[in-house]
Amino acid sequence: MTISAILKDIDNYIHENVDDFIHELARLCGQPSVSATGMGIHECAHLVNDMLAAHGYNSEIIRTKGNPVVFGRQNGHSDKTLLFYLHYDVQPPEPMDAWESPPFELSRRGENLYARGVVDDKGHIVARLAGLAAVRHVMGDLPCNVKFVIEGEEELGSPNISPFIEDNKEKLSADACIWEFGGVNHEGSPTLSLGMRGILYVELIAKTASIDAHSGLGGSIFPNAAWRLVWALQSIKDLDERINIAGFYDNVRLPSKRDLEILANLPDDGAQLREMYGLDHFLHGLKGGTELKKAAVFEPSCTICGFGSGYQGPGSKTVIPAEARAKVDFRLVPDQDPDEILKKLRQHLDSTGFDDIEIQYNGGTRPARTDPDHPFVQLTIDAANKVYRRDTVVAPIIGGSGPNYPFIHSLKLPVVSAGVGYPGGNIHAPNEHLRINDFVQGIRHTAYIVEAFSRTD
Repeated sequence: MTISAILKDIDNYIHENVDDFIHELARLCGQPSVSATGMGIHECAHLVNDMLAAHGYNSEIIRTKGNPVVFGRQNGHSDKTLLFYLHYDVQPPEPMDAWESPPFELSRRGENLYARGVVDDKGHIVARLAGLAAVRHVMGDLPCNVKFVIEGEEELGSPNISPFIEDNKEKLSADACIWEFGGVNHEGSPTLSLGMRGILYVELIAKTASIDAHSGLGGSIFPNAAWRLVWALQSIKDLDERINIAGFYDNVRLPSKRDLEILANLPDDGAQLREMYGLDHFLHGLKGGTELKKAAVFEPSCTICGFGSGYQGPGSKTVIPAEARAKVDFRLVPDQDPDEILKKLRQHLDSTGFDDIEIQYNGGTRPARTDPDHPFVQLTIDAANKVYRRDTVVAPIIGGSGPNYPFIHSLKLPVVSAGVGYPGGNIHAPNEHLRINDFVQGIRHTAYIVEAFSRTD
């Protein structure tokens, strides 16, 4: 068969079996798997393992110090091996009253499918299995070796994926890796990401008393944990958004000329971002264009993600909080190291008079990226162009974070994202949803990548 005939038959198989793929997605989304609370995690790992086995993969559940990893593999005709990284854990569904349908029950409304995890990341799991099933059906067998690594802690920062990889390098050996997310942008063009910023996530804790006190009794003479933590946070970042931790910027690698060329070719989505999030301005007076795109991904950040202290219910309660907590993340760029930044944060607090502030480490990953001129990147772009019939948008690095560092630096793999999402899919929010057409296109893209990859030298 010619390549065009193979791809046509793959498309036909996918379109004829969409309802079966949606049914499989419904089964997976119906199993809760919230890593933040542990709800349904082990049950979902077993379900994913069963799904891989049903598709003909030799699968197993591998224990880690945290949630288990599901590993699957199947040999194909060529010696080339393609690795798929995915995750079966999802974000908590709260707030529950904001959902228009039960979060752990796949609901179809029009051409959209709603459920927690339907995009992030269970839609991608099913899309990979579906695309590979189409290839196998048309070509008689897998044309290359395929491996799956499906973890259960991505939404926690993947604290155990690096040691898992170090312990299983031979088992995970491959030639390239397709990452767990992707899709189309606001304009409907396919988007591929070649890297991610790193992250350090901590909780800062101030404790000034054993119990809350009456503010009339101690307002003038008792230390206040909330104020103590506010002042500590203020010491970390200026009003001009510059992070004051000594040495924080020492290892920041500036974007290369090639990076800036790629950024310049990305669509300017500044207007869409402002409309989507109801913003009246960007930081530093940025308006859009390459400068906005560069700041969004090549500059590190420090974000207060949550702050809690004292009474926050209706009405008034006059208390001095005994404890205050703030969840803070630092998004890191090449070549920053979260372990090093954690040490510098501790040194900063100690040297500025806040040695009483406790730091609780909640996870961290290093930034990593794939060479945009790697042949596998071009292969993935070519496959996307055929599927979507639009020019593919390539991002050298994105603002989010994930555990791609050990895949790129330990397993030595080129890593490219390709997927089924779109910007309005409410990932991590109530009413997370997947557009059926994006689901189908993502399945096709997966299949086209596999077919092309099997023909590489």
